[in-house]
Amino acid sequence: MPTALITGITGQDGTYLAEHLLSLDYRVHGLIRGQANPKRQLIETLLPDVRIVEGDLLDQTSLINAIQRVEPDEIYNLAAVSFVPVSWNQPELTGEVTGLGVLRMLEAIRVVGGASASRPAPPAAGRIRFYQASSSEMFGKVAVTPQNEQTPFYPRSPYGVAKVYGHYITVNYRESYGIFACSGILFNHESPRRGPEFVTRKISRAAARIKLDKQKDLVLGNLDARRDWGFAGDYVRAMHLMLQQPDADDYVVGTGESHQVREFVDLAFRHVGLNWQDHVRSDSQLSRPAEVDHLTADATKARQKLGWQPTVSFEELVQMMVEADLKAEAGEP
Repeated sequence: MPTALITGITGQDGTYLAEHLLSLDYRVHGLIRGQANPKRQLIETLLPDVRIVEGDLLDQTSLINAIQRVEPDEIYNLAAVSFVPVSWNQPELTGEVTGLGVLRMLEAIRVVGGASASRPAPPAAGRIRFYQASSSEMFGKVAVTPQNEQTPFYPRSPYGVAKVYGHYITVNYRESYGIFACSGILFNHESPRRGPEFVTRKISRAAARIKLDKQKDLVLGNLDARRDWGFAGDYVRAMHLMLQQPDADDYVVGTGESHQVREFVDLAFRHVGLNWQDHVRSDSQLSRPAEVDHLTADATKARQKLGWQPTVSFEELVQMMVEADLKAEAGEP
């Protein structure tokens, strides 16, 4: 039975990935910061078969101890300060967790395996396969559309900059120490489990609440920004597939379609029988200091080498999220 260790287990991707790996008969461990973590009970309830191990991407020793305790075959590093607007308010923390946290995890793998520049791919480090959650935000102010693995990075937020560091340090440890380390450059992926601070969930929740007379209006930032949105449950399959390949590599994962924020708003409100223009307004103060205008994935490599395809369309994703929020707001399980 293979063993996996997931950081960021309490997030959207962590829960979907854990479910997917459990369905494949993995033994799954989730890394959680401290006994008082407020989301620990959520994981223990939602995913009772996941084994909790304590550790922190800010603490090198705790990561070494976690790897020695779990002895994982695969490590999926999904933990990050992932809400982009927060990265402007807490840039140093973002760099420490989202950037240097990747280094600490890779260094823990190297230390446990005893790897060095003159002795790459030792048995322990060579056995562990590592997945790094890179991001389409690394492309930022894009040079070409769509974006693939060769597209230059031009990040436009502290989050994007930290992700670029995490991406390249993963490449460096792969090339320097022979560690099987992959980066998935994932474009925006959403679900009913998305945090309410993210724009897609903010929209779907507001549509449900306005329909149920629990909210009057919704204020958003840039309605013209275009994103490539897919379903998070599809994207965790790509993560797993990357670590099953004979050679470590990096892959862009996305649908290949881009849509404006206003399109997401329109679909969400139409699904509940409302005209979004009666309830939604834009406030420039909510726009990013440096905007990312247009992201679209060219996932040709993932399709050809991994055999990966998305199964949920943009329209189905919006409807799924709105329906889930309608049930939640109506008090249904």
